[in-house]
Amino acid sequence: MINREWHLLSRPVGWPKPEDFALVEAEVKQPGEGQVLVRNKYLSVDPYMRGRMSAAKSYVAPFELGKAMQGGAVGEVIASGAEGIAVGDHVLHFGGWREYATFDATQAVKVDPDAAPLSTYLGVLGMTGLTAYAGLLRTASFKEGDSVFVSGAAGAVGGQVGQIARLKGASRVIGSAGSDEKVKLLVEEYGFDAAFNYKNGPVSQQLREAAPDGVDVYFDNVGGDHLEAAIGSLNQGGRIAICGMISVYNNTEPAPGPRNLARLIQTRGRIEGLLVGDHYDLQPQFVSEVGPWVASGALKYRETVVEGIENNLEAFLGVLRGDNTGKMIVKL
Repeated sequence: MINREWHLLSRPVGWPKPEDFALVEAEVKQPGEGQVLVRNKYLSVDPYMRGRMSAAKSYVAPFELGKAMQGGAVGEVIASGAEGIAVGDHVLHFGGWREYATFDATQAVKVDPDAAPLSTYLGVLGMTGLTAYAGLLRTASFKEGDSVFVSGAAGAVGGQVGQIARLKGASRVIGSAGSDEKVKLLVEEYGFDAAFNYKNGPVSQQLREAAPDGVDVYFDNVGGDHLEAAIGSLNQGGRIAICGMISVYNNTEPAPGPRNLARLIQTRGRIEGLLVGDHYDLQPQFVSEVGPWVASGALKYRETVVEGIENNLEAFLGVLRGDNTGKMIVKL
């Protein structure tokens, strides 16, 4: 059996280029004792992967040059040397960017394809969903009646943040996105009270118009002018959760910080960073609450699906460009 897998050949400077990567063939490794062999069915590509392509010290180890990259994946077990996981089981794991993955069974989480579509375990019911849930409710300390602003609101995390806020009793939910079509989705399908296309004018001005009474919570996926605008509209006691800053991921020079940080003194505002790995204790609560919302249609989700392992890199670059609506998924 031959496996196709993506390798990082060189560390990108600025925007990643195709020549920084290679799709290579390798022999499929049979599982040893305590291991499983999985045929991947869906792969995840996410903005955080750009950071792993750099050698800079971060919260997660960088990808190794000349070796297969990793990422979220869900697939079917086709060989098992581990107790508790049988051939035919479906599992969630981090051996993505490849067609087949062999790894220790302790790194696998069994999932039920009859309970929900397999792809949702990478998105709305997976890591991105938990990120939204934990970031809004724990990091940003959301409470009923809060006014919430979400940047990158048509993405996998942002769309869920806004809907959870609405379902939890937000007084107003505002989102920003990069196209008029996405703005329409936020208001008409996701139930946001207001949304704007950040390309249509200064973010600070559009936010003031969308939230004339200010915002209590800002969930940041973008950084840059969005963060500065949110600080400018923050109400007293407001909270900002920093989940991502996709606007600066490919910068070759440090991005300037918000020019209005002093306003946090006036508002007694708080900014806190968010890593989903710190909040896995919320997983059971997340699934028990969000699962029924998804099943009933109260919480809606979108997926942008790209087919074929050969298009895995293009799907990732599409996430950085903002091509996706909802979760970007690669189907094998």
